[in-house]
Amino acid sequence: MQIKQLELKAIDIRMRALRMIYESKAGHLGGSMSMVDILVALYYHKMNVRPENWQEIDRDRFILSKGHSVETLYCVLADLGFFDPAELDGYSGFGSRLFGHPTVKVPGVEMCSGALGHGLSAAVGMALGAKRSGMNCGVYTIMGDGEQAEGSVWEAAMAAGNYGLDNLTAVVDRNMLQITGCTEDVMRLESLADKYRAFGWSVEEIDGNDMKSVVTALDRLPFERGKPSLILAHTVKGKGVSFAENQAKWHHGIPNEAQYREAMAALEAKRRETAA
Repeated sequence: MQIKQLELKAIDIRMRALRMIYESKAGHLGGSMSMVDILVALYYHKMNVRPENWQEIDRDRFILSKGHSVETLYCVLADLGFFDPAELDGYSGFGSRLFGHPTVKVPGVEMCSGALGHGLSAAVGMALGAKRSGMNCGVYTIMGDGEQAEGSVWEAAMAAGNYGLDNLTAVVDRNMLQITGCTEDVMRLESLADKYRAFGWSVEEIDGNDMKSVVTALDRLPFERGKPSLILAHTVKGKGVSFAENQAKWHHGIPNEAQYREAMAALEAKRRETAA
């Protein structure tokens, strides 16, 4: 896909995820919206993973470590054909396999996740196993920035650097907000890039809501041979939904009807503008 096509796809995913959250009265709007552009670039541009190669050993692997933002992942997997998009209508409902965190009951999901701090550890294990088995695949994970306060993240980061896992890419969705407020007020993270470099990673900082910047970074992977790559993606929590942008209260806020209609109208207008 070209950049414009990816941008249009990102708008479509935002709209579908917003509808899921509104209709189900469940979900995490803020973090789901901030990572859409990264997720779309990974699945539609970078990663070698599709329903037809899902059982192949050399497929790329993706772990959504910030599993509470699963709505956009489900939308992407349904759009790619991993399961019937009609299932999205039952998200988080009784009897649905589309839980509020990723589950392996859903085709395309590599592992159950959402307990913060575990995704990078699993991704390190997958990448190390792939290296030692001679597998030609990449392993990717998206973490939240509030998640960086978990000690297991840094154990995994140290191991990845130690083993030189240049087949591993981690993305930090650096939207600066977590459930209780600004990350720097809750648990100061900066300088996050320097911390990862000290653990043996190669780091690039990008605008994580600019599709061209995201694609350019993904095309350069690995950033250095013999080192894991970290993309520090500066994003806006609630991106694309104006009243939710940069607002901690929208970590898991649910829009009312007026807000939903306002947001959908704005996204539809953005889609027309982008397509022109």
